[in-house]
Parts: sequence; C-alpha cells; structure tokens
Amino acid sequence: MTTIKVHNEQDIINKLTLYIQKISNDSIYTRGKFYIGLSGGSVVKYLSEGLPKLSTDWSKWVLAFCDERVVPEESPDSTFGTYKRQLIPKTTLNEDQFLSIKQGVTAEEAAKDYAEKLNKVFNGEDIKFDLLLLGMGPDGHTCSLFPAHPLLQENKLTVASITNSPKPPPERITLTYPVINNARNCIFAISGASKAEMIKRILLDKEELPAGQVKPHTGSLYWIVDDAAAKYL
Repeated sequence: MTTIKVHNEQDIINKLTLYIQKISNDSIYTRGKFYIGLSGGSVVKYLSEGLPKLSTDWSKWVLAFCDERVVPEESPDSTFGTYKRQLIPKTTLNEDQFLSIKQGVTAEEAAKDYAEKLNKVFNGEDIKFDLLLLGMGPDGHTCSLFPAHPLLQENKLTVASITNSPKPPPERITLTYPVINNARNCIFAISGASKAEMIKRILLDKEELPAGQVKPHTGSLYWIVDDAAAKYL
C-alpha cells in the first residue's frame, strides 16, 4: 500500500489524473484495452475535471461501476446518469463503452445481469480490472459494502445486490471483495477534514472497516489524501 499526501483537492485531481494516464496507457499497450471501475460521489467531480486533460486512446476504454444505485438513469442518484451528464460530453467516450445496469428490474436481477455483462467483456469469470477508483464514506464504507453488513463476507458472487443500504437509496448493486481484490490497481482519492478520523482508523489503527479490507492480492493499492484528510497521519 502506498499513501500519497498532497496539499488540497486540486492536487488530488492532478495526482489522480497522472496515475490514470499511466495505468490506462500501460494497459492499452500491454493488453489492448483499459478496464476501469468507477465510483460516484466526489470521484465524479475529480474525473470530470481531470480526465479531459488525458492523452489516451479513449476508444480502448471499457468503463464499469464499482457499485450503482438501482434507480432510473435520469435520477440524480444514478451514478451512470451523473457520468453521462458530467463526463461524457467532455471526452470522446461514448455511452456504449459504459457497462450500465439493466433498467426496470429488481436489485437481485440487476446484479445477476451485471455479473453476466462483466463475464462477457472479460471473456470469463476472471474479472480483473486494470484500475478501480474507490471512494470512502464517513462510516468507512466503500462501493456499497457497509460496516457489519453480511455482504462483507460474500465470496461467491462477483456482483451482489443490496436492498437495505443504510445510506439511501436502499437498493443497489456492488462489486464484492473477490473482484475488488483481484484488480491490478485500486486507488482511493480522499479529501477534507470530515474524512480525517476515518482515515486514521483505517490506515493508522488498522480497524477492520470495509475500505480497509481493500487489499489487492497481487495488485497495487494507493491512497491519495490531502492535508485535511491526512491530519492524523
């Protein structure tokens, strides 16, 4: 694990953009494609500002979601809908490059369908993302894996459904740890004093919180944190 401390949110965006450019170009050169998993929240803001500056072959990108809310794409709660509005118009990416969830079905059906979509693009059940961009909630959750939730123990499904999320909306799908920890690279990009205590609990005190259980088996893990978030480190 590598912890990268920067001064402010703009530095986070700049550093994150540099990492994405290197990983994307290395992946395209080595394997012909770049498979990236996206998160919502502040990650959308960082990417909408940083990604348009990239020098990359956008046509080789395959974009999926680390988790998604089971809501219509037009809803402000839809992560894909947010990227569609805020990122796609600033790049040459097109909607077909994003693996979006099936609309109008239950969370369980959406999770099953999403797992099948991943199997198709990865040509099998070995789902190995080049990069997962992860966020962390104030309770230490990442993706839609929440503290003390049974999904933390899920080791068979690659994509799981959740219908009782403690954070609204309640119905979601999420990647599970077997997929997350199979990634070549995982990056947390965290800013702000409100995250400082949780950062300390995970990185310093080694509490078994969901974000702290992201430990790629053979890949690299990066935490990019600004001064406010890294106050106790």
